[in-house]
Amino acid sequence: MFNGKKDMDFGKRASKYDGFEGRISYKFYHLLLAQINLVPDTAILDVGCGTGTMLRKMADNCRIKGYGIDIAPNMIEEAKRKCPEMIIQYSRCEQTPFNDSTFDILTTCMAYHHFSDKKGFAKEAARILKPGGCLYIADPNFPYVIRKLLNGVFNGLHISAGFYKPEKIFNDFAEYGFIPDGYVKDGYAQVVKMKLEHI
Repeated sequence: MFNGKKDMDFGKRASKYDGFEGRISYKFYHLLLAQINLVPDTAILDVGCGTGTMLRKMADNCRIKGYGIDIAPNMIEEAKRKCPEMIIQYSRCEQTPFNDSTFDILTTCMAYHHFSDKKGFAKEAARILKPGGCLYIADPNFPYVIRKLLNGVFNGLHISAGFYKPEKIFNDFAEYGFIPDGYVKDGYAQVVKMKLEHI
């Protein structure tokens, strides 16, 4: 459910995002890539794909069936240029155009904390992911005090953003059939791993 808060606008920064700002995300890309067991023809959706960097990195490591969604048109255009063989399109995370049980893997890298409807995303992820499929959420890992401060600032400014510990993410996804599959941390980066239970 849309909560009335505004999203941050990344569209204006699309052409420069792979520069300094994008390099901040490199640790997340590498940490996430190290967790994913890629096999040929795996169907992967990157949610909040930005300029397509994560999709490109996965495809350079293995032949995948790559898909990406984002809400910033300029980011989508950059991603299409970077990943011309993939399907990249506009979509919110909580209401996608895909059929049930379409994907083997869902990833979201440096995007989950921006989602305005995280519960809606959890429900949608359970719908479009195949039973036994994997969900990977790469997001910042901040100490409690910093996390509390930032979340308070976002809330005060009516911005849809929030940083969470792995335990809270596991709990939020549990009611939709996801089971924890561990998490890894590297400095300010974390990757939370979950599997969708078999029906």
